[in-house]
Amino acid sequence: MPLQTVQVAVFILVTSMIAFITYLKCRRVDGPATHTTQSDNKEVFLAGGGLTWVFVAGSITLTNLSTDQLVGMNGNQMALLAWWEFSAVVGLIILSRVFLPIYYKYECTTTTELLEKRYNNHHIRAVIGMLFMLGNVLIFMPTVLYTGSLAMQGMFGLDESLRTLMIISAAFAVIGAAYAALGGLRAVAVSDTYSGVLLLGLGMLVVVLSLKAIDFDFSGIPTERLTLIGGNDSPIPWHTLLTGMIFIQIYYWSTNQTITQRAMASPTLAEGQKGVQVAAVIRLLIVPAMIVLPGIVSYKLYGDIGDSAYGRIVGDVLPLWMSGMFAAALAAAVLTSFNSIVNSSAALYVCDFHEKYISSTPNVKRLNAIATVVFLLIALALVPMYAGADSIINLIQQMYGLLSMPIVACFIVGLMFQNVDYRAAIFAVVLGVLLYGYLSFGQQLFGLAKPPIDLHYIHLMFITLWSCVGGALLFNRLVLGRKATFSWAASAAA
Repeated sequence: MPLQTVQVAVFILVTSMIAFITYLKCRRVDGPATHTTQSDNKEVFLAGGGLTWVFVAGSITLTNLSTDQLVGMNGNQMALLAWWEFSAVVGLIILSRVFLPIYYKYECTTTTELLEKRYNNHHIRAVIGMLFMLGNVLIFMPTVLYTGSLAMQGMFGLDESLRTLMIISAAFAVIGAAYAALGGLRAVAVSDTYSGVLLLGLGMLVVVLSLKAIDFDFSGIPTERLTLIGGNDSPIPWHTLLTGMIFIQIYYWSTNQTITQRAMASPTLAEGQKGVQVAAVIRLLIVPAMIVLPGIVSYKLYGDIGDSAYGRIVGDVLPLWMSGMFAAALAAAVLTSFNSIVNSSAALYVCDFHEKYISSTPNVKRLNAIATVVFLLIALALVPMYAGADSIINLIQQMYGLLSMPIVACFIVGLMFQNVDYRAAIFAVVLGVLLYGYLSFGQQLFGLAKPPIDLHYIHLMFITLWSCVGGALLFNRLVLGRKATFSWAASAAA
């Protein structure tokens, strides 16, 4: 299908309107009267502590709900992937009730700052900040660019060459980075919210029209694509819900800077909690249908077409002019997810590295812009690697186990115990990366006849997590000669 003038015109109009409304909203807000490093950090990375619950909920929702979710999860073309969203509700509740009061108590700008205060050493903050940045720049940013570009190719009927994919990715990267570099978290959160209203509305319309396209008749679709009880060979075996799944959600929603940064940017704890709880309700009632039903319908209509499913069915079921509007909503989702990750990565670099090891009083806004450009270039260079993945969402989750479980282990030990040396936490990080890498990828790396432990990667994450926790406590006691004492940080935050 050639490019349609009406489709493109609507796309440009809606995209421009979102950008203009965001500009009007953000320019009315005055920055700090005196420019100190601390005040600049708060303005650029925490929106000056001025995000109301509406923008917290909107930004959290759209930061996560982007094309890596819509394209990647629908690309599996099965109902089972809804468990990622149902379990995410639990993760958001844990953020609201457990972690957020602690972040506010310790007045954190980054989640890693909490580790520095609990371990009484900034080196552990730098190590975990580095892991977060590596995950963002090497995994999440290129994935968002790839899946967003793939969706645009499908919706506009563009050729599926790598060259076209890279051109679209570059456009997304430049525009998204401009939001993060020029407007900071405030612009990111505001654009997230306005875009989110449009995306959720049109996304549910796609669900209804997709079901109508098959007359609400699921006959002929294999049972394994409709069930919520996953077998051993499925992407989410049912028993993984009892082991590693909850800790994946704790990592993503409660310790991940990209998400928690929004909840930490409210004027009060109660305001931030309200925003998180509204985001949880949206995720429970709206998001699961959006990320599985169009994919299931596309299986009946087109067969097993993988990550191309979502873009194709959206292009087929929506009227021409409305597909241009939906493309604008998807583009906004890509931009806001990308700039959210860029902004949080820049916050980690500025606060955890630059101010600790290079200069304690940098020009925060200029440094934020420089870091943004560097992260953008790295992410773009990695897009072709993700273009060859069979299932982008499963690849993301499996790869992220290298970083997520060692990070969660550091938070568990740091929040539950005192008198743990930071070197014990760093030992746990090294142990976790090596252990999970061997368990998950050892067969390919070392040419083994079978996996070291033949378990699903979510189970391997669970094993890695508790090996890290135990390893940290043993190293602390046996090597460093320090005895950890139980002291739950929430008691200090009550």
